Order: sequence, then structure tokens, then C-alpha cells
Amino acid sequence: MKEIIAIIRPSKLDEVKQALEDIKCHGITVTEVKGRGRQLGITESYRGSDYRIDLLPKTRLEIIVQDAEVKEVVDNIVKTAQTGDIGDGKIFISSVEDVVRIRTGERGEKAV
Repeated sequence: MKEIIAIIRPSKLDEVKQALEDIKCHGITVTEVKGRGRQLGITESYRGSDYRIDLLPKTRLEIIVQDAEVKEVVDNIVKTAQTGDIGDGKIFISSVEDVVRIRTGERGEKAV
């Protein structure tokens, strides 16, 4: 099993959720976060004064999938969340040792 963590633009959340539902990927955790990448934030002007916003609002998606589903899920997130501009986000993929469904006590892939 793998954990996919995707950091995307908040405006892309609904499109990404729909793309994941279309491929029968239903289990997802969504968190509103702030962060920055290489661009180190943005500079804005307000009433003639420049100020820097160094932590930008982002949306973090956490998805646990079976190994065979990773490529399809990642490809759908990239295709849906990509704008081509700086700040589109990143996807991190990690191995998951075990999963336990609290309600039934099921473990492993059955619990996903």
C-alpha cells in the first residue's frame, strides 16, 4: 500500500475530488494548509505599498491506495490540478506498513 500526499491549489479541490471519484477512489482526507516552495511566496501591492506573503494557502490531500492504483491516482491528480504556473503543488508517495479499520478491526488492504 502507498500513501499519496498531494499539495494543490485550493481552487482545484473540487475538480480533483471529482476526477478521483470518477476512477472509484473515494477515501480521501483534505486539510487546509499554508506553505511555500521555491518561489518563496508572492509580493502584492496594497495602496501603493508592497508587502510579501510568504506562506500561501494550499490544500493537502491524503490518500491510501493499493500499489496497483498509484499510477492512475497520481496521473489523475496531475492532469486535473495542473495549471502550468508556479505554485501548482507537489505529490509525495510513501509506503504504508499497515492500516487498521477501527470499526471492524480489519487490517491491511481490506481496511482500505
